[in-house]
Amino acid sequence: MSASKPEKKNQRTVSAHVARRGLALVAVGAVAAAAVTAFVSGGFSQPEKIATHSVAGPATDGPVTAKTFGSADPGTCLNWTPTDDPETDRQDLAEVSCANPHRFEVALDVDMSTYPGIEFAKGSAYPGALRFSELRDEHCTEAVDDYLGTKFDPNGKFSVGLMFPSQSGWASGERTLRCGIQESANTGIPQEMTGSVLDQDQSNVWDVGTCVGINQNVPADPVECSQAHAFEVASIIDLQQRFPTGIPSEADQDSYLEQVCTDAVTAYLGSDTALRDKTLTMFWNTIDVTSWLAGSRQVSCSIGKELDEGGFATITGSAKGDILINGQPPAPPPAAPDGRALPTPLPGAAPITTGG
Repeated sequence: MSASKPEKKNQRTVSAHVARRGLALVAVGAVAAAAVTAFVSGGFSQPEKIATHSVAGPATDGPVTAKTFGSADPGTCLNWTPTDDPETDRQDLAEVSCANPHRFEVALDVDMSTYPGIEFAKGSAYPGALRFSELRDEHCTEAVDDYLGTKFDPNGKFSVGLMFPSQSGWASGERTLRCGIQESANTGIPQEMTGSVLDQDQSNVWDVGTCVGINQNVPADPVECSQAHAFEVASIIDLQQRFPTGIPSEADQDSYLEQVCTDAVTAYLGSDTALRDKTLTMFWNTIDVTSWLAGSRQVSCSIGKELDEGGFATITGSAKGDILINGQPPAPPPAAPDGRALPTPLPGAAPITTGG
């Protein structure tokens, strides 16, 4: 489920709703994101939460098609080789050390055969995707909260996951639901992660230099920067360093991040005019109270390119080098003539310097 297309408030800047929507689309759940044009009057409105995926959607679930579903204790980490066919996915499901790459961390196994009624009785009909999604909401959200000590960040990079028996497993009498935690990209495919979630900051960030792909003008899954993408992560900022004693307001975060992200993007691109010359826009995300209480402290400074009709342009190549925007090299705005007034900078551009 995606947010409806917002009405643009200012044709000269990226709509705050569009930029927030773009960031939110990258992960399952909702992300509070802020966009800014630091040197254009008006800028952007304050961030607001936009849910772009249903947390009950079946995309983050998966049937276990291995010969036996088995059992797994809380804290067990599981890995498998994903396939495009749900009838053959997770056939090589195996327990691995959480220190190694894995796609699922178990919070709780629930034996539904002990529940009264005929829904889970022997010979009962196989539930559909919607029902499994409902069962995840009914059992797994609480299980994950209990496992993490009520410190799950619903806006973070991890999502509540559910493994359930395949149709053949169900027919043979398997009734276990496996609740856990996974890191899902925009497609809902569990990504490999390393380390237990118990020991991690859950902030919804990617590593510096990550390029996030694009699908129909909205962000998709991370890709190589040589491939088509919506934006690129230029820096990760730890808000704990600036706000060590309490939860900062969004306004305080924006005030701090405006300069910090500007400096970070300038260093990342290697020039204080590169952002302007490449006609790119800088933006960042903020952390709300729920995420802060869950321990999330990191935000990302990113760079992309708006479309007049909304969404993101398609960028090819890392912003640190030569890029194409919708298949064409960017056309830098004209430089300011000596002794003349400086031209109006583009959205998200660094301040123009004359060197004088």
